[in-house]
Amino acid sequence: MNENLKTIKYNTFLLNWLTLILILVIAMIVIGGITRITDSGLSMVEWRPFLGFLPPLSDQEWDRVFNLYKNTPEYSYYNKGMLLSEFKFIFFWEYFHRLWGRIIGVVFIIPLTYLIISKKIDRFITLRLMIILFFGSLQAFIGWWMVNSGLIDKPDVSQYRLAIHFGNSLLILFLLFWLILDLKNRKSKIKFDLNLIIFLILFITIIAGSLVAGMDAGLMYNTYPLMNDSFFPIDYLSLGFLDPFENPGSAQFHHRHLGLISLIAIGIFFVKNLYKKKVFPELLLLIVLIIIQFLLGVYILLNYVPNLNASLHQIGAVLIFLTMIKIIHTLNIKT
Repeated sequence: MNENLKTIKYNTFLLNWLTLILILVIAMIVIGGITRITDSGLSMVEWRPFLGFLPPLSDQEWDRVFNLYKNTPEYSYYNKGMLLSEFKFIFFWEYFHRLWGRIIGVVFIIPLTYLIISKKIDRFITLRLMIILFFGSLQAFIGWWMVNSGLIDKPDVSQYRLAIHFGNSLLILFLLFWLILDLKNRKSKIKFDLNLIIFLILFITIIAGSLVAGMDAGLMYNTYPLMNDSFFPIDYLSLGFLDPFENPGSAQFHHRHLGLISLIAIGIFFVKNLYKKKVFPELLLLIVLIIIQFLLGVYILLNYVPNLNASLHQIGAVLIFLTMIKIIHTLNIKT
């Protein structure tokens, strides 16, 4: 009886701990989106993963980090003459973003170390947690790799690296949430079926959105459904093979139509699984979220990407992503 109580206790701790990590990761994505939207990501030009917990604490230190920023392409191109008070605002968001990542690392690594040393979890769960730790650690390196791309000769980060950074955060969310659902309910398996195909369409649509954000492509062709009286952007496919990834007009074209395809695909997903009572509440939530997300995307485009709405659009994408994971996991539970 005592052993059973201990097992229940550790399972409850494991589930609560991983749920906390999930919430922290979602918050991290939101903070990252705000950092991007406020153009704060290039304000910290140093990467000190173990010594960067504290912000500048003196006027001399503020002057030092501000002078470092003044040597960046972003300052020269966009922020020439920026005041120190303005710099402190963008510095705060990038600092907060990095600090939050460190907090996640501490909250994840310390309990994980204890659980492994005390042998409270089995090998399979340990392996899955180590995989999450690997991609979480990789995320920090990708983040600096992305930032570094905007510190050398261009005033903006690489859209490729931004997409990889965001895509890796979604992968971490998937691995973490799937493990939580396995622990909370029963183990589920991934099936290659229509549900998975629709989920992959959603994932591609979200990544396409990160390319749009990386090139500020939402600030052009601010009409819908046509793109300045044309179905295609005027320079569509003008860059050859790399055009979808380097032409802002093409990136926006693909994201807006992938968004429509996702809306239709999730509509099919909704109808296909509507009779399954065990996922009915989540299905209703999903269809409401995708309709709001689509309409919000159009609104953002027509209004030249207002910051608050752009942040809500990113949050909406994450909520839809998690809701689909929950539904697919429930449908695929082993019987």
